[in-house]
Order: sequence, then C-alpha cells, then structure tokens
Amino acid sequence: MIDKKVVVITGAARGIGYGIAKKLAEEGKAIAIFDIIKREEVENNISSLENLGVPVLYFQGDLTKSEDRRKFSQKVLDEFGRIDILVNNAGVAPKERKDILEMTEDSFDFVIGINIKGTLFMTQLIANIMVEEVERDADINPLIINIASSSSYTSSPNRGEYCISKAGVSMITKLFADRLAETGINVYEIRPGIISTDMTSVVKDKYDKLIAEGITPIKRWGYPEDIANAVSVISTGKLSFSTGEVINVDGGFHLRRL
Repeated sequence: MIDKKVVVITGAARGIGYGIAKKLAEEGKAIAIFDIIKREEVENNISSLENLGVPVLYFQGDLTKSEDRRKFSQKVLDEFGRIDILVNNAGVAPKERKDILEMTEDSFDFVIGINIKGTLFMTQLIANIMVEEVERDADINPLIINIASSSSYTSSPNRGEYCISKAGVSMITKLFADRLAETGINVYEIRPGIISTDMTSVVKDKYDKLIAEGITPIKRWGYPEDIANAVSVISTGKLSFSTGEVINVDGGFHLRRL
C-alpha cells in the first residue's frame, strides 16, 4: 500500500475532471483516472499530472460497463493498495439539444446510462471497497464526492435528459450518504453552475449574455479550477460532521434572485 492518499476520478481526462485531478495532484495525492478517451488523445494532460511527481494511473473504459468498472477498481488496488476518495465527475450532455417534446429514447438512454447508471454502480463498487478498508484499517477515512449540477433543480426543456440525470445524481448522493454514515464514510455533492468547458462552449454566446444581464450575482463564468477548489476543501476531511451536504459552486445562481 502506498503512503499517499489515492483519489479515483471519473471523466478526468479533460475539463472539470482534469482540473480536479491537477489540484489534488498538486496537493500530493495519487491520482487514478477512469475515462473513455484514449490516453494518446490526452497525453499532454496526463503527462502534466505525472510531472507533478505523484503516482498517476490512467484507465480507458466505459462507465456503463460493469466489467470495465471492475477491472479499473482492481487495477487501482493492485497498483496503489487503497482508495481514499472517489470523485464521480464523468457526465455527458445530449449529443443534440432537442425540445423535450422531441427528445428521443436513444438520447435519453445515452445520457442516463452514463450520468446515472454509471455513477450509481461505480459508487456502489468503490463504496464496498471503502467499507472493507474502514473495517481493517482505522487510519483510512474514505469519502465520496459527486459532481452534480445546478441542472439538478433547474429546468432546461431543450436538454431534459441531462436535467433528469443530474437530479438523479443528487438522489444518489442522499442515498449513499444515508447508507454509509454508519460506516464513517461521508458523501458530498458539488453543484457547478455555468462552467467554461467543452460542454458549454456550444452555448457560449447565450451564457455570456445571461451572465452580463445578472443571472448570477457573481458576474463571471466559472472555471474547472473553481470546482477543483471545492473538492480540495472537502478532501481535507474537515467537514467530518457533515454528510449529504450540497456545495453550490455557481456564482450565486442558486439564490434565485428577483
């Protein structure tokens, strides 16, 4: 077993997930990434993590496939011997934004399969590993962080499957927080707002206008680093008397100002 805390992050090849991985690697944690993107396509990002001097494991897999999830978790344990933090970051938007009256079953299945099914069963798998860790090693204090969205509670009828999926991630947080509390494993949720990523680049003009008009009290885009900072705070373990807690990283959007 290595002497560093090990962080498992889904969907961390780029975007918010990569920002989280970079921040935690800078803090000296070992990083294990599960992503569907081929490593050669994001080699610069992975090399940058390795250059920070911490162990980095990159695993290409499909979050919707149980065998890929199992192989990944086993590889993490084989190489590092422990899992201290799970960050469920992987998520997709619809390939094409459509009015909910025209939303297709294929699009629904695609989004729900990754955002809910993948997140749920990755959490189940890693949570069981964490329970065993706690039972045999009092020095490991695992925790789980789910990256949901302001879309967990905000209606966007042109991407209904995404909103439904993020509402599902919020319930996954509650369920596991409730179930795991007795084991000492806390579960947290971060709800990003308008964050500058590949996912939002297709609607940049729309969000530029909304931000300028004051949809968020803090009038700027959010960045992956903002989410990474929130994950960093939670990962210290200093919120040990909180579980199921939601942290909004959204420029104040959740205030629902008039």
